[in-house]
Amino acid sequence: MRAVVFTLGCKVNEAESASIMAALENMGVEADDRLSFADAYVLNTCAVTREAEKKSRQLIARVRKFNPDAKIFVCGCASQKDGQSFLSRGVTFVTGARDKQKIIDAFAKTYGFDCVSMPFPKQTKTRAFIKIQDGCNNFCSYCIIPYLRGREVSRPAEDILKEISLTHCPEIVLNGINISSYDGGLESLTDLLVGVDKRIRLGSLECSAITDKLMASLSQLKDFAPQFHLSLQSGSNAVLKAMNRHYTREQYLEKCALIYKYFPDAAITTDIIAGFATETEEDFSDSLSIIKQAGFARIHAFAFSPREGTAAFKLKDVPPDIKSERLHRLLKSAEQCSDEYISRFTGTSRDIIAEESDGEYTVGYTDNYIRVYVEGNLPVGGKYRVKLIKKYKDGVLAVNER
Repeated sequence: MRAVVFTLGCKVNEAESASIMAALENMGVEADDRLSFADAYVLNTCAVTREAEKKSRQLIARVRKFNPDAKIFVCGCASQKDGQSFLSRGVTFVTGARDKQKIIDAFAKTYGFDCVSMPFPKQTKTRAFIKIQDGCNNFCSYCIIPYLRGREVSRPAEDILKEISLTHCPEIVLNGINISSYDGGLESLTDLLVGVDKRIRLGSLECSAITDKLMASLSQLKDFAPQFHLSLQSGSNAVLKAMNRHYTREQYLEKCALIYKYFPDAAITTDIIAGFATETEEDFSDSLSIIKQAGFARIHAFAFSPREGTAAFKLKDVPPDIKSERLHRLLKSAEQCSDEYISRFTGTSRDIIAEESDGEYTVGYTDNYIRVYVEGNLPVGGKYRVKLIKKYKDGVLAVNER
């Protein structure tokens, strides 16, 4: 029997889907994560935007093109928010985001397999996404996820360390819905990782997590990747307040300075929303101006998507044409800042971990998250010292130095 576990959305979803794949294989099922013909499909959905919800629902029709007779199991944030919209499409089983064990139990019951517990994720790539917590207590005014994922719950450190010790991946990424809230502090966890012989990267962080104590703790790791995805969302204090973000523009820039103090080559990446409800042109200008001040390496820019059930849904929205125009300007600034960051490292040498090869180039990432293209085939998963030569596609062209 063959099953496909397909995922939309965040890295937490990907990690949970990888656990579902491992569970299915423990039952004796052949499991894959690429859309193709299968006897059954497990669809892990996303609801971070209205577009993500729409794509989640459209998945039903997509998989039926591969096999109209397949049984379909649905889980994730979109089905947590509106399970009926999936049930009405005739799927076999629907659950939400909070207990993925239910999807495994339903699969076993449907096909007569023995039930198994949700195991550690099946690792199919060079980066292992290690989920350290779930849920969020922040309740940003635009975000539906706390209502779907529930309150913050941290995973025991010993369980995290065991998973890390068992993975074959050369790089691990500590991730979650809000890892900044990790019980006992992130530095308490990173202190336990000092002897880990893998590259260690962090998932998305909030300002509150950036402290001298954490930076000092990270600097002691054997192979820490100095890329910090520090969520911004807006450069305007007025908009940040309306978003229920618990910091100011000035405090955010202080956190960036603290990162650079410990890691001068750090890549600070971020999210910025264009056209948030109530955002004025002056507010948007503040978002554009903070880009250079923070020295971002990369920006995930997107237009505000009102989510029913959130506080921001009740606010007066920005007209679509203005929202679109602001997003265009933001994307242009994002591309410029990325180019400027990459140009800082042209001519320097850095380590990469090879992630894929297409026969012509081997592609990998530096510790500070620059995408690198090296001519020729290098074994995937290996670490290589390369010299960055020039801008190429969405990263840089490089030559292997050893």
